[in-house]
Amino acid sequence: MQISAIQDLLPADILAFMLVFSRVGAMTMSLPALGEATIPTRARLMLALGLTLVLVPLVGNLYPPGVRSMPAMLAGMVISEALVGLIIGLLLRIVMGSVQVAGNVIATQTGLAFAQGLDPTQGAQGALISLFLSLMAVTLIFMGDLHHLLIGGIAHSFTLFPPGKMPAAPDLAQLAIGMVSGMYLIGMQMAAPFIVFGLVVYGGAGVVARMMPQLQVFFLVTPLNILAGFVILALSISTMMMWFLDDFASRVQPFLPQ
Repeated sequence: MQISAIQDLLPADILAFMLVFSRVGAMTMSLPALGEATIPTRARLMLALGLTLVLVPLVGNLYPPGVRSMPAMLAGMVISEALVGLIIGLLLRIVMGSVQVAGNVIATQTGLAFAQGLDPTQGAQGALISLFLSLMAVTLIFMGDLHHLLIGGIAHSFTLFPPGKMPAAPDLAQLAIGMVSGMYLIGMQMAAPFIVFGLVVYGGAGVVARMMPQLQVFFLVTPLNILAGFVILALSISTMMMWFLDDFASRVQPFLPQ
């Protein structure tokens, strides 16, 4: 009687829509750019529903036909689809951490590490330069149409990870390690000019302090350090962000049709 009631309440089309939405909704809420906290929740929900409506005719037949008559299997399928979507979204969100790493290094080297603000992309306190780079990264992703790659990744995920099959743990761990290591690598490369600048400035300040102990080196160097940091940022920010966008596209590429 219970199985019959579920079959009556969940026709095949509605069931397929619910299963596809479980994955698409989780990915839309966790992906970078598309799932930012600054985007209203209703807008993200409408995007997820719209993508689901488009994908159901394409991928709805990938789900086992007998899942509708087995409540336990249906519940497990919904949970596994949501987990797959969440895993993919969080893996790609790691890429956005490179601008956080670069921003924190730049803020430290220029003496602005204590200038904190609320980062809406992370929902936590962060350096103002890190906040600026994060917002610029999200803006450039949309301006460069890279969000189309994310939408393509959502569609291809049903081929890459067929419904009902969880990603292999060793492969998932290796992918996560590669994402995290790449995040720190790109972040440090973006901040490389400021690291060199900081070594030169603080090394020179140390030599001057040793030669002239009576000179207030800190009060002399700090304003010049901040000014020079802003000049270097203005000169290098275009190259930094292009580097980030190239890395972002390369990180999304494995989730797209080859």
